[in-house]
Amino acid sequence: MAEFSERLISWFDRHGRKDLPWQERPTAYRVWISEIMLQQTQVATVIPYYLRFMEKFPTVAGLADSSMDDVLHAWSGLGYYARARNLHKASMIIRDVHGGEFPLDMEAVLELPGIGRSTAGAILALADQQRQPILDGNVKRVLARYHAVEGWPGSTAVAKILWAFAAAHSPHERIADYTQAIMDLGATLCTRTQPQCATCPLSDDCRAHSLGRETDYPGKRPKKTKPLKTTHMLLAHHEGALYLERRPLSGIWGGLWSLPEFSDVDAVMEWCEQTLNTTVLEVEHWDTLRHSFSHYDLDIKPVAVRLKSASRKVADTDQALWYTLATPPGIGLATPVKTLIDNLHTTGNT
Repeated sequence: MAEFSERLISWFDRHGRKDLPWQERPTAYRVWISEIMLQQTQVATVIPYYLRFMEKFPTVAGLADSSMDDVLHAWSGLGYYARARNLHKASMIIRDVHGGEFPLDMEAVLELPGIGRSTAGAILALADQQRQPILDGNVKRVLARYHAVEGWPGSTAVAKILWAFAAAHSPHERIADYTQAIMDLGATLCTRTQPQCATCPLSDDCRAHSLGRETDYPGKRPKKTKPLKTTHMLLAHHEGALYLERRPLSGIWGGLWSLPEFSDVDAVMEWCEQTLNTTVLEVEHWDTLRHSFSHYDLDIKPVAVRLKSASRKVADTDQALWYTLATPPGIGLATPVKTLIDNLHTTGNT
């Protein structure tokens, strides 16, 4: 087992990534933010978001003292918004329970919202040199191929086997370098398609490689047909102001600001009169916009209506507002909502 980690660390010394933003001053807070952002998101996508986020929230206290709107605004476009909500919740716990210092005890870290075993292990290994195994997507792929572990890693039985290998391979020295190395290997050489086995430091002993079955591992997730859902989104605007509502904290786009939604477009006119206390002067039906989630696809049918007036009374709470297109406020918007707002602004129909 020691030879596995030694070869990986030796490879890392020559070829590993050492200039990622979170590798500079790798405090537990900085590593924590990066690990949450990197969940289901590529490094290249994360880097600009991470830099902006750390500039805005350089400390746990700064994050905890900020509003949810500020946090979601900084996260807008990165997706999987529960990550941002959990970051905010966890930062307040760290401020109030741990004296503003990210805890370095595994049990305490696992009690924080949004942090599972692998993320906790990565934070403690990278920031505190603790011998903690990790098992993110890249590591699952490396270990499943090296040991030819059959089955889908998302199943409990297969995950248990991979965790055992992850723990056994974790060295007692240079654990931070090893942790970064095995993640880097999966991200750069042992990729999902077209793995570069010829330059892999583990290929000599890799069972999948010896069998010529590299891409058979890890096993695929059982296929399910993604359902298609449909919604009508209302862009109700008046003289450069657009009506928005805050979404519930649970569910998709939780806590973000969004457009009113309807299952039946015929209900739009009546809703504008009863809820916004105004009449509709003009109606436009835009082309359908499809947005894909991990478990289903959503067809958004935009309906843009120009209103006779914009009553301030209906947007006088923290659940509704008139969004000024010329000077937009710093609030969190889901990607398709921002796309529709941008379209409304650029068409000049406001």
